[in-house]
Amino acid sequence: MITIIGGTGATGSALLRRLVELEVPCRAVSRTPDQLRSAIGTDTPVEVVGADAADPQTLRDALKGTAQLFLAMANSPRQAELESNVIDAAAHCGTRHVVKLSAPAAEPASPVAISRSHWQVEEHLARTGMTATLLRPYAFMQKLLLNAPAIAEGALIGAMREAPCNYVDVRDIADVAAETLLRPGLAGATHTLTGPQAFSHPELARLLGELTCRPVRYIDLPPDAFRSHLLSTAHMPPWLASHVVEIQQLAITRPESPDDTIETVLGRPARTLHAFLREHLHTFTRTA
Repeated sequence: MITIIGGTGATGSALLRRLVELEVPCRAVSRTPDQLRSAIGTDTPVEVVGADAADPQTLRDALKGTAQLFLAMANSPRQAELESNVIDAAAHCGTRHVVKLSAPAAEPASPVAISRSHWQVEEHLARTGMTATLLRPYAFMQKLLLNAPAIAEGALIGAMREAPCNYVDVRDIADVAAETLLRPGLAGATHTLTGPQAFSHPELARLLGELTCRPVRYIDLPPDAFRSHLLSTAHMPPWLASHVVEIQQLAITRPESPDDTIETVLGRPARTLHAFLREHLHTFTRTA
């Protein structure tokens, strides 16, 4: 049995859809099982089970019979604790292979706090003896949809200067995850995942302007001012606002460049940012 934790998230839900397309039996574990059932549809042949990552016993019950686990919990200040609970439960249940959605710069001294948490989880997973496959995607294209209201008004706001950013479509991440679960030869590796081209924020603003036929300008803020903007305008919790600033600053200190892992694994090119923006063009042009 393949079990997915994180089925309500962007990557987990895309993976569920892919496994259903491939007619692969799978189970989805969620703290909100009713919400997950509603999202995937009652006619979808996915076993949905409720469990809480803070409750080890519910995890053990939910993971019984799991041979392979996909782990993609939402980023949070408790990420290391909660994902480690899942890993311990999986090891207890005899799971053989864990595919973990991680992050770039997952290192003990990473300047990104969430990446340090991912490193802690990776180290914990390595000590269990289970086969560990690590997926380290860069910025999700789908996250750009959160900026749609400002973009529709003609502004893209950030703190990246002209640093390139490796945008990747979560559907490609999910397709790679499916392959790592279904092809033994891909298990046990670390896969860096990017789109085929990196874009700076000024380049992204120009591309959006061309596609929407409206002027879009990039407004670059100092890190502290950008954090304040995220707190007051996007209403992010402080830890999340700090995370967004940290990952944008990381792109400045460690310039990003594309990786060809997606094409190598899938045998087709990664989805392009241009195609993603065209697909969601109505979102970026909608005004209140």
